[in-house]
Amino acid sequence: MHKPIAVFDAGIGSYAIVAEIQKRLPKQDIIYFADRASFPYGNKDRERLLAIMRKTIAFLESSAPSAIVVASNAPSIMMLDEIRQYSSVPLFGVFPPLQEALAASASGHVGIMGVRSLVDSKALRLFVQRHTAATNNVAMINASPMVELVETGSFLFSPAETQIAVTAFVDEVFRQYPTIDVLTLSSTHLPWLRPFFETARPGCRFLDPAEKIVADLGEGTTGTGQVRGMVTEGGNYDLETFRRMLAQIGVEIPLEPVGQF
Repeated sequence: MHKPIAVFDAGIGSYAIVAEIQKRLPKQDIIYFADRASFPYGNKDRERLLAIMRKTIAFLESSAPSAIVVASNAPSIMMLDEIRQYSSVPLFGVFPPLQEALAASASGHVGIMGVRSLVDSKALRLFVQRHTAATNNVAMINASPMVELVETGSFLFSPAETQIAVTAFVDEVFRQYPTIDVLTLSSTHLPWLRPFFETARPGCRFLDPAEKIVADLGEGTTGTGQVRGMVTEGGNYDLETFRRMLAQIGVEIPLEPVGQF
């Protein structure tokens, strides 16, 4: 591979970033690392998550990437600047498209949906304060149960049950925040549920930050467009289920199982 861009997250969420890179930079070689053994990032305390980030970056750097995308909102917001000191290549993160959400909102009330560790963090509160003075108009919503629907494959293999779960979740969100009209999908897992969210609340907009992330990568480096997939396993998150999930969405790439790294 020629100067690949490495993309990682704790599971299938980051494949949306891989697909966007392929669309914009078709000759770019890519390393796609799904660290399912570390799923979910959202229930890790800061020190544990920092240790995972350092270890993962060191592992990916052994493949000589030109850049690494931390394809998860929680570590991007909570510690991206800190983990940059451990990387010898440019690091890119994923951030809630808050300014876009506020610009698109007719009511002026928006929500950021993310994993628990993100929405409960001081870092996210500071992020919101930097982007708007109207912080009371921005709800921070724990969507960890929705992320689980993606990583287990329920959204692919049990769509009717997934719709029931998503609709119940969305109904509760709007019971608490009835004036919201835009929600950001601030976990890279959540865009996979976008059709379910839109069915549950057709009058609300759901924003996916993937396009901006890839635009920030610039022109990339010309290779052959190869994607090298690497996967860890843990608990209920096994390699075979992951293969089935990718096949279900029409993705066929070789997957290498990764043990301790």
